[in-house]
Amino acid sequence: MEIKTINEIEKQAMKKSHTELARIGFALFFLMGVLAFSFATSGGVPNNMFLAVAAVFGGYMAMNIGANDVANNVGPAVGSKALTMGGAIIIAIIFEAGGAFIAGGEVVSTIKKGIIDIDAFGTDTDSFLWAMMAALLAAALWLNLATMAKAPVSTTHSIVGGVMGAGIAAAGFSVVDWGTMAKIASSWVISPVLGGIIAAGFLFAIKKTIVFKDDKVSASYRWVPVYVAVMSLAFVTYLVLKGLKKVWEPLINNFNDVMFFSVEVTKKPTLGVALLLGTIAAVIVFIFMKRSIKAKLGSIENERSGVNKLFTVPLIFAAALLSFAHGANDVANAIGPLAAINDAVMTGGISAKAGIPIWVMAVGAIGIALGLALYGPRLIKTVGSEITELDQMRAFSVAMAAAITVIIASQLGLPVSSTHIAIGGIFGVGFLREWLDSSVSIVNEIAYEKETIKGDKKALHALQLELKDLNQKSVKTEQDYDRITTLYRLIDEDKMSLKQAKKTLKEDKKNLYVKRDAIKKIITAWVVTVPSAAVMAAGIFFVIKGLMS
Repeated sequence: MEIKTINEIEKQAMKKSHTELARIGFALFFLMGVLAFSFATSGGVPNNMFLAVAAVFGGYMAMNIGANDVANNVGPAVGSKALTMGGAIIIAIIFEAGGAFIAGGEVVSTIKKGIIDIDAFGTDTDSFLWAMMAALLAAALWLNLATMAKAPVSTTHSIVGGVMGAGIAAAGFSVVDWGTMAKIASSWVISPVLGGIIAAGFLFAIKKTIVFKDDKVSASYRWVPVYVAVMSLAFVTYLVLKGLKKVWEPLINNFNDVMFFSVEVTKKPTLGVALLLGTIAAVIVFIFMKRSIKAKLGSIENERSGVNKLFTVPLIFAAALLSFAHGANDVANAIGPLAAINDAVMTGGISAKAGIPIWVMAVGAIGIALGLALYGPRLIKTVGSEITELDQMRAFSVAMAAAITVIIASQLGLPVSSTHIAIGGIFGVGFLREWLDSSVSIVNEIAYEKETIKGDKKALHALQLELKDLNQKSVKTEQDYDRITTLYRLIDEDKMSLKQAKKTLKEDKKNLYVKRDAIKKIITAWVVTVPSAAVMAAGIFFVIKGLMS
């Protein structure tokens, strides 16, 4: 029997190692392709090998974005079983790549978020190139480590930390805009808190208007179209403001060319235009959902599960739209520094804005898609099921929080992270469940058990000290020997009691709706992302400088 068990373990280990080798092989094949293409197409240009290596770093960064960041968009849908893992990956790949290619823009800021002063480099193009190389590699390495630890972190903060650290190494602390850095640090609190409050608010509203009602079917017919319409309003507004902002001007110009009326051309979409388009979409969706639910009234179960099914299709659309907007925006985290390096190599100068050659965009878009396909499931599982249990209603509330928080924050000028918003939303719905359900008593029990353990430890320590003192006595009386015997028995009993209390505490922690260990791990990763990427980038910069000097 034991031999069979060992053989089975060996088979599973071999299977896992083969899968991991295949993943690494695909990743290396992509990076080698990027290296070969970049080197072949930039022949004759000074520093073309430098550009080719930078392209590899950009591809590596893009894969890590796909592996870590995309989970926030599709994780809740997978965790709620609205989408299978395979379906989520296919949708995310299509819409992430589509967002990058269609709405990624033709120009990108070379320095993400303006965190360092580009003028500080003066005409020292080499130092600028080394700094961007170091920033790319450091951010990618940090994301890789976070993904291995199953910690969803902000890719924007990773590249911000990389650029900051490399900038300091290249030009000193004065190069950093510390006001901007303070705003970014504030997003560690603003993003998850806003996301959590909005997600919990929507889930509470759904519970009050539908789940807590005796006739859930009638309540669903009345309220589900309203919630899905609000979701449509939020998502279309979000998509216009964030997903189309880089291509808005040419989009409107093309629209005016083919229509019999003209729309005012602006560089970026305004909130008013975005809300107008969102309202039109919301009205259409409301009518469609009303008719769809009416046709299903006879087949909808008057149970929570029946209500949940009505949110499945909206969740699939939410995952797709979030992925499109993410691809349009966050591809810049991979290709921004790469575009800066390409521009500096080709022109010999330093620019705050750089054009994006199609091959650079392809490195970002394909890299994100490949990273998601190869390593995305690890973080998708973490986001979808390892923080708190999600169903369609809870995942819907998280998706709503993701869109609405970004809209509110962008209009108020508050710095937010999409990763922190999504995870904050998941925390929010989990804590709401604890507040509403019986696990409130579990929280109290855990607090009581912790105090009991403290008391048991103190009592055990006191008995052990008394026993030590008695054993050290050179001359012992009969009473001393009796006491020593009693102490041994009491110590054994206290140890058993302490062991049982710890076991009970561990079991009760498992019954909590939000896993506390997951919270600690994720928040720690958030806090250390910028400084960790910065330190790594500074170290890599000095290594590159030493090799190139």
